[in-house]
Amino acid sequence: MAVVVDERFDARNIQTLTSAVQREIERRILTGEIVAGARLAEAPLASELGVSRGPVREAIRGLIQAGLVDSVANRGGVVRKIGFEEALDLYDLRAVLFGFACELVARRRTAEQLAALEAALDDMAAAVAARDKELYYQLNLAFHARIMEFCGNRRLRANYEGVVKEMHLFRRRGLSEVSKITASQAEHHAIVAAIRDGDAEAAFQAGRLHVQHGRSRFAATLDEDPPERQA
Repeated sequence: MAVVVDERFDARNIQTLTSAVQREIERRILTGEIVAGARLAEAPLASELGVSRGPVREAIRGLIQAGLVDSVANRGGVVRKIGFEEALDLYDLRAVLFGFACELVARRRTAEQLAALEAALDDMAAAVAARDKELYYQLNLAFHARIMEFCGNRRLRANYEGVVKEMHLFRRRGLSEVSKITASQAEHHAIVAAIRDGDAEAAFQAGRLHVQHGRSRFAATLDEDPPERQA
C-alpha cells in the first residue's frame, strides 16, 4: 500500500509524512505482512511507499522506540522476535495496567459510558451466538480500547497500547476456540458489573483477572503446539 505524498514536501510536513510511513510499517508488522526477524531495508520500503529514504529512516527509529523493532549492528532495523517467557511477562504487565484502567472507569463512569459498555457486551454476545470468531476478536479489541478511552488517563492508555502492540500477534491464539471466547465474555460481564456498581476494587480485580486468564489461555495453546514456544 503506497503512501500518497506530494514529492515537493518541505520541512514543515516531514513530521506528518514520517508518521504516515511509521503507521504503515507498523500495520505491516502487526498484521504479519512483515514477519518477526525481518530486516527493514530502507531503500525497498521507500520505493514501495513512494517516499525518500529519510522518512523511512525516521519511521524505523520511531518503531525502535516503540519496542516493535530492534537496532542490530550491521543490519539496521529488525522486527523483534518475542519469545514465550517475554510474552508471559507482557501479559503480567498488561494485567496490572488494564485492571487499573477498569478501576478508574468505575470511579469516573458516566451513564453514557456505562451504556456503551453494555452495548458492547450485547454485540459480543451476538458474535458468540453466531460462532463468528473473527468478529468477536475485533469486538474484544474494541471493548478493551473503550475501557482505556473511558479511564481518562492518557499516560496509562499510551503504556497499555504499547504493551498490546508488542503482544498483538500472540493474543489471537488465546481466543481461537468458542469455548474460550465464552469464558472471556463472562469475564467482560464481571468487569462491566463492577463498573456499574461503582466498585473500584472489584473492577480492578475483574480487569486484572481477565488478562491473567487470557495469559493462561494463551499458554495452553502453546502447550498444544510446543514448537511455537521457540518463536
